[in-house]
Parts: sequence; C-alpha cells; structure tokens
Amino acid sequence: MKLLAVCIGRPEKLAGKSYKTGINKISVKTSVMIDREGLVGDAVCNGKYHGGPEQAVLLEGSLTIDWWSERLGRVLTPGTFGENLVIEGLDNRDVAAGDRFVIGHGLELQATSARTPCGTLAARMGDPSIVKTYRQAMRPSIYCRVLIPGMACAGEVVQHIRHDGAGVPIPEMLEKFGKRLTEADTLRFLEAPIHADMRAAILDGKPARF
Repeated sequence: MKLLAVCIGRPEKLAGKSYKTGINKISVKTSVMIDREGLVGDAVCNGKYHGGPEQAVLLEGSLTIDWWSERLGRVLTPGTFGENLVIEGLDNRDVAAGDRFVIGHGLELQATSARTPCGTLAARMGDPSIVKTYRQAMRPSIYCRVLIPGMACAGEVVQHIRHDGAGVPIPEMLEKFGKRLTEADTLRFLEAPIHADMRAAILDGKPARF
C-alpha cells in the first residue's frame, strides 16, 4: 500500500450554511506535519464534533472512493468527503478499531471510530439524501489518533497492521452509533482501543456515541 493523497482544507462557507467549515479538502504535493491534533495547517472549525486527539486524522481508502464514484456516477477527487489521507488499495470495510497505519518513516496512526454523516457533508456534496445513503452504504471514513507524529507525503509506503485484540470493525461502529449495546457487544467494544468519548458513554450506560 502507499499514501495516494494528503489533503488539507481552509475555512469557508458552503451554500445554505451560515458557519464556516474545513470539509472541502484539497490534495497537496508537499510534505505535511501530522501531530497529535492532526495535520498542521488544516482547518477544523467545529471543535465540538471534529478534530481533537481521538479523531485527529480522517482516513479514506481508494477502493472505497472508487466504489462511491461508481455509486454516485461521478469522479470523486481526494478530499471530496473531507478526508485528510487517502490510502491506495484500502477498503474501509477491512479496518477495525485499533488497526494501525505506519506511514513513511515513522508516522503511526491508529483507527478509533467511524465517521458519521451530517448536514455539512450533505451541503458539501450538494445532495440532502447523502446522509441516508452514506449510513446505508456502511463504508464510513475512518477517524484515527496519532500514536507517533511525523511527516506525510503522497507516494510514501503505508503498512496496515491489524489489531490483534477484540475486533470492532469500523462499519459496525457506524451501525451501533447512538444505540445501546448488548452485554456481549459492550465487553467487546470496551476491550478495543475505541474513541475515548465512545468508551466513556458506554461505561456510563449511555448509547454508544462520540
């Protein structure tokens, strides 16, 4: 595998929205520093729901982008869904919480949770139905924490290291988002290195969310 694209965004207003967002990402050819908070220079306008150490980087697989391009009937360029990194040859459905991605010379990310669709995504895509379509597709983008900061540049080699503990696939995290878990699922989710806010919600007896 290799890193196909590195994408960053600037604050801007989308049609029909009064607030600024950084969802419109554009691929860059230069190396970008990725620290515990994410890509240096990338806009995060709503800190309540985006950014932070547990979802510092939004990752997308090229196979998933190809699937969406066919599903939507248009070519999707890197960054269309607001993702920061695109990994060539990766299918989002094959990633679980705790999986690690070692990029280039030491940068290391760990999957924490699934991206959930929202009104901002609908505005970005110019399609109000995309929120429902996105949920039904069960191919969500992947939020990651940064285990080891470092530089990222398109073309670098990526190693996908699967988590060897409890398995919580990223699509299942989207499916169970906002729901109360069974006892068996609760134990399995808590054994995995999931998003800290989701862990706290589950421990408090609340629906799984972050």
